[in-house]
Amino acid sequence: MTVTVTGADAAGQRYDAVIVGSGWAGSLIAEHLGGQGWRVLVLEAGNGGTETWEGFEDSVRTFTSAVAKVPNSAYRCNAAAPSPDVLDLAPGGTKGYTASGYFVQTGALPYRTDYVRALGGSGMHWMGTTPRMHPEDFATRTRFGYGRDWPLTAADLEPYLARAERLLGVAGNAAEQRALGVMGDPGYVYPMHQIPPSYQDDYFRKELDGAKVGDGVTAEDFVLKVVGTSQARNSTPDPAYDHGAGYRPQGAVGMPNYGERCVGNASCVPICPVQAKSSPLRVQARTADRVALATRCVVTRVMPGHDGRVRGVEYRSYGDPATPVSEPYAVEADVVVLAADAIENARLLLASRMANSSDQLGRNLMDHPMPLAWARSADPVGPFRGPGQTSGLGSFRFGAGRGKRAPFHIEINNWGWGWSTGAPISNVAAMLQIGGDSKGDVLAKGYFGPALRARLGDEIGRQMQLQFAVEQGADPANRVTIDPARHRDAMGNPVPVIAYDLDRHTRDGVYATREVSKVVFSLLGAVDFTDYGAHDGRYPLGHFAHKPPAGGAEVDLVFQGAGHGAGTHIMGTDRKTSVVDPWQRTHDHPNLYAAGCGSMPSIGTSNPTLTMSALALRSAEQIHRDLVALHQPVTVRVEVAAGGTPERQMVES
Repeated sequence: MTVTVTGADAAGQRYDAVIVGSGWAGSLIAEHLGGQGWRVLVLEAGNGGTETWEGFEDSVRTFTSAVAKVPNSAYRCNAAAPSPDVLDLAPGGTKGYTASGYFVQTGALPYRTDYVRALGGSGMHWMGTTPRMHPEDFATRTRFGYGRDWPLTAADLEPYLARAERLLGVAGNAAEQRALGVMGDPGYVYPMHQIPPSYQDDYFRKELDGAKVGDGVTAEDFVLKVVGTSQARNSTPDPAYDHGAGYRPQGAVGMPNYGERCVGNASCVPICPVQAKSSPLRVQARTADRVALATRCVVTRVMPGHDGRVRGVEYRSYGDPATPVSEPYAVEADVVVLAADAIENARLLLASRMANSSDQLGRNLMDHPMPLAWARSADPVGPFRGPGQTSGLGSFRFGAGRGKRAPFHIEINNWGWGWSTGAPISNVAAMLQIGGDSKGDVLAKGYFGPALRARLGDEIGRQMQLQFAVEQGADPANRVTIDPARHRDAMGNPVPVIAYDLDRHTRDGVYATREVSKVVFSLLGAVDFTDYGAHDGRYPLGHFAHKPPAGGAEVDLVFQGAGHGAGTHIMGTDRKTSVVDPWQRTHDHPNLYAAGCGSMPSIGTSNPTLTMSALALRSAEQIHRDLVALHQPVTVRVEVAAGGTPERQMVES
């Protein structure tokens, strides 16, 4: 079990490794190093609590009482370690948006992604989906002429992906994934059987499988097929896993499984009330006792050492999350691992004036721009049950067409119009005539009593929504910087300053999603209610006007943020053009690692957590090798000159 310590207790000591951040990457690296016998300290800027039953219940209550059900709504505000929130952005202003809160935004378009600084990081509010990247995604520059290539291949990562799927606890259908081309091992099965498809998934499958759809840009047809989504949430263990050895859910040693099986509560973002969705807390619960964890410790600087090495970190420890009052401390370690977040890693390195000889630090910021399309089905489809998605359409993820426009994955959303219009609350408000917009055929008079219940059941039961995860290529103009003279948080640390936009290739991908959605809804016999236009003279947040590739009048498009920040300390073999090497070790400092999605040169169309976790496991092996080399016994050889005095000394391993 992880040993919990205070920031004061951790200070002044020396560890083999200090890890900044307790999300998936930090927790997996800590588990591996602790299991190898190394003394490890994990410093978390945010508050703890959810790891206890009382704290977990408090998070559930915080979520249920929140008016806006957004990713961070289960976790209380923290003045000492603030988090960006999707509610910090609003439509309007000279650029079409206004920004408040933690981020300073200067870009042409808003960066609509958030994260949470708390024990477990954004692994506490993630969706839980774990698709693998396609081999094409690792060589977009070579194969399609955009973005950046990886110094690794899909085959290099495959064994680590399989390990990550075990440690996270992934449920899925391996045969379907092999058919997509994302899985090479012909005998592999997931640890658990896939989460059962929703009624809506089967409805889509019946109507769409085998249909051909053009995307409006590539002038080619794509054959549709509904495929299940792999995800890290408890299902039924597969006895065929591990060549017939089966799978034991990964709770703490000697403890029962962490959480129940998924029962479809439909609150996966931000919190599963039965703890079926996996989180970094599971890893921490089974971590060796050689790992110490200190929450409420905001790292302010990486401390330089000799010969380009680093010697540890400085941090401030606070007591009350409601106030930034804190005390300064420092801790030394043989290896420092930054595993906070793509943006937080970049911010901290910039503040430390480290790892930027390439001038790529903070650059190549990516996300999955995510357009939505929504329609009313001719038949009830049973939304608002189960995880947010259990199936999708992967036909547009791959192929030569991505040379002309960004590829995208179509996610079949199980939660109706919740994201697009605020349903079902917006439907209730409109029918009671107390505000809101149902985007439907609500009559002029209000509904009450049995009529209201019947009308709501019919209206909400027919809602279907598509989400499109569009790939965004690495672009050095999209970046994180800091401006300490003008922008600091309450504790005095510089905050992220973000410049963000979508290039033509990505915008063409967003345009293609709208054209595809029209055809898909037509095949389903559904009425399309998607609306990207202005209302009361104001466009929706994330709006941009786009000139179609084939010409014609500009069209209105809108994108959401996916919460998939990546690319700010990009990986490569050339220190002149990248920040970290293929092991996520910084080129400039041999004992400083920057782990996480920030290292990824591309993100394809897959939610990045699984790939990030595989990279973390791979890096953990290299960090172990580094530590072994550092702790090798040494001998001193003294060569004596003819006169009997030492001539020179040499230290050998």
